[in-house]
Amino acid sequence: MKKVAFAALTVAAVAALNIPAPASAATIKVEYVYSGTVQESGDEFSCPAGQVMTGRSHYGDENADTTYQCSWIFINDVQVEVFSGDWFGYAKESRSNFSAPLDQVIVGRRHHGDENGATEYKTAALYWQERQVRITDRTWTEPYTESSHTTQAGVNQVMTGRNHSGDENGKTQYQYGTVTFAG
Repeated sequence: MKKVAFAALTVAAVAALNIPAPASAATIKVEYVYSGTVQESGDEFSCPAGQVMTGRSHYGDENADTTYQCSWIFINDVQVEVFSGDWFGYAKESRSNFSAPLDQVIVGRRHHGDENGATEYKTAALYWQERQVRITDRTWTEPYTESSHTTQAGVNQVMTGRNHSGDENGKTQYQYGTVTFAG
């Protein structure tokens, strides 16, 4: 009987301290849903509303097609809101090096002409339940030959940057970041 009474007193004492239960970690899921193809030399591409860029492939020179992959992001099974900004990062393609601003992702790219033409990017901020979603652990991929490659984000990652030097035989790298949310 004494053990039961002691246990009851211990539970009551801990409850009186009003210690909150540990917060459960948010469940994040990046889900591929769409791909679109445009001619590399003269078109622009933007992911559909509510989606972010998670991959790209290109085979050939500036007259060939480029395919982009877009994905939804969910936190605890609720879709993240994507607030797109303006186009920026204007640079000559043959010497372009772009990283989205802190906690933003790429949602579009436009390029005109060959390697001497300009490239620009459209970025977006992500929000879930009116709180900003963080993009952490940004890392660059290995260099790919621009005229013959496919790249895709890893688990719970999104595209945050691209670097290219030279013509279609030059090297291209991508920066991917991990979607994180501290509830």
